[in-house]
Amino acid sequence: MFFDYGGIKVYFEIQGEGRDLLLLHGWGCDHSEFYGFLPQMLQSHRVISLDFPGFGLSEEPLNTWGVEEYCRMTEALCEHLKVVEPQIICHSFGGRVAALFASRNAVGRMIWADAAGLKPRRSLKYYIKVHSYKLAKFFLLKVLRNEKAFNAMREKRGSSDYKSASERMKAVLSRTVNEDLSACLPKIKSPVLLFWGENDTATPLWMAKKMEKLLPDAAIILVKSGSHFSFIDDPALFSSMILTFLK
Repeated sequence: MFFDYGGIKVYFEIQGEGRDLLLLHGWGCDHSEFYGFLPQMLQSHRVISLDFPGFGLSEEPLNTWGVEEYCRMTEALCEHLKVVEPQIICHSFGGRVAALFASRNAVGRMIWADAAGLKPRRSLKYYIKVHSYKLAKFFLLKVLRNEKAFNAMREKRGSSDYKSASERMKAVLSRTVNEDLSACLPKIKSPVLLFWGENDTATPLWMAKKMEKLLPDAAIILVKSGSHFSFIDDPALFSSMILTFLK
């Protein structure tokens, strides 16, 4: 099904009956990211999953969205579907939306799997790399006026998520990845389970530990040797958390 949000078609699915459970996917994924755990969810929940604009079957945003715009869209969809105090399962980028959403809306218990939302720690090497990139960009575009060479350089330097994105979604990624939502976390009163991979490099474990300190009611479940997709690394443990934590 599709929901029209300001001229953007947003795809969503609803399955089951019971308490509302909202699924918020990570960057590069879609509404089906957690569908391997549907049997556990459908035992007691009405499951609402969506494709964020720019992913899956949803259309891209009309301009460069940040977390605020994605949150407003999610709020509008929940209002449209009469979603009441939903529980939330999210991953990575979906954690950004969940944090802002939960800081200003009534929600139930939440499971954040390797959630994003804190600004990454940057080394001196990173800043040298950024400034050298900006210098090269200026030289190639303004001095040599060689757009082809600049595009080739940009493709080599970007992350896999960045390289595979459209021009608009590249701008969205660049904007959202630097948004720090730590100020939202103390406002979230609902219990949060931080399900995390020990070896996550995209959202490192220090982020989970900081979130645990900032959130009023939170605990970490650590997946030994787990990656940024910890729920896939240990599906049995994740399933048990759905059944016991999301009561």
